Amino acid sequence: MHNPSSFFSDRQWELIKKSVQEEMKVSPASHGWDHVRRVYELCLKIGKKEKADLTILGLAALLHDIGRKEEQESKGKICHARVGAEKAEGFLTRLELPDPFKKEVLHCIRSHRFRGNQAPKSLEAKVLFDADKLDSIGAVGLGRAFLFAGEVGARLHNAHRDLSGTVSYSREDTAYREFQVKLIKIKDRMLTRTGKAMAEGRHRFMVRFFDRLDEEVKGKR
Repeated sequence: MHNPSSFFSDRQWELIKKSVQEEMKVSPASHGWDHVRRVYELCLKIGKKEKADLTILGLAALLHDIGRKEEQESKGKICHARVGAEKAEGFLTRLELPDPFKKEVLHCIRSHRFRGNQAPKSLEAKVLFDADKLDSIGAVGLGRAFLFAGEVGARLHNAHRDLSGTVSYSREDTAYREFQVKLIKIKDRMLTRTGKAMAEGRHRFMVRFFDRLDEEVKGKR
């Protein structure tokens, strides 16, 4: 990981990352430290092109999913963005950051969720939203979708079913269901020019993949 700014020393950044990595050990693998690390790197890539504040963005990226354990344990009843912001506030307070700075970081965390009711308003929040969504599509996104399906005990594929009556965290909560309910819509909800450009190729890959998977499951190929 790269140091996004000189606001903190290199040693301080490493300590922050280690603290978050320790916190994420209790999260499911599909939303664990590997995901956070990728989102962090995507945030820096997009943030540099969009001229965002990389310190706000870096902290928000590292902390954006620390409420995932609570959401998964509640089977989706608890919003990880809301709980994550509450937990992040204590973390940021311990860093003795100025209140306006903390407010910006917390807004990024609260508004990063795809199904959330808070829209990203700042540039940094929009970059985090896009980076988080990019990690849920394309080859990495498909890998995570299947990983999550395994975590909740879902089956491999269910394209033959009417998915309108299926629910999250069930046997029918497959990678294909995630594709139909959420992933297929992501490219049209990106908020930055850089994010939109990156999403196009990842989207096309997913479409081709599920077409091929359906053919193989049906024994056509």
